[in-house]
Amino acid sequence: MKTIFTTIVLALTLSFLNAQDAGKTEGTTITVTVPVKTNTGEIIVALYNEATFMKAAPLDGLSSTIENGKATVTFTNVAPGEYGITLFHDTNSNKIMDFETSGMPKENYGVSNNVMSFGPPQWKDAKFTVTTTPVEMEIIM
Repeated sequence: MKTIFTTIVLALTLSFLNAQDAGKTEGTTITVTVPVKTNTGEIIVALYNEATFMKAAPLDGLSSTIENGKATVTFTNVAPGEYGITLFHDTNSNKIMDFETSGMPKENYGVSNNVMSFGPPQWKDAKFTVTTTPVEMEIIM
């Protein structure tokens, strides 16, 4: 169990610290809204494609403060294709996902399509399709 969560934290930490620009081509937007029970900290969100999902730096990474019980981020210039999103509630604003000594996460996290399972998120469960139409989604933690 600890290995699984260590994998998640390493992937998320590397992803958010090394986020790359999603590209300069014109595309559409992906707006992610996250309901949160407290206004403390921030939400950190990463956008992936299949090649980078939980393996490398994301295509783009954003963060948002929490206001009135929700956080919202918008990825811009996203080319059509398949993508996945991971996020976590960085309650202490240290830019990394914190864990208990047992390996259990101290901070809530979520994945596109609201797939929650024990262990790291899987691409097949998290992927969604982007066309030329803007995408709006809510991710629950």
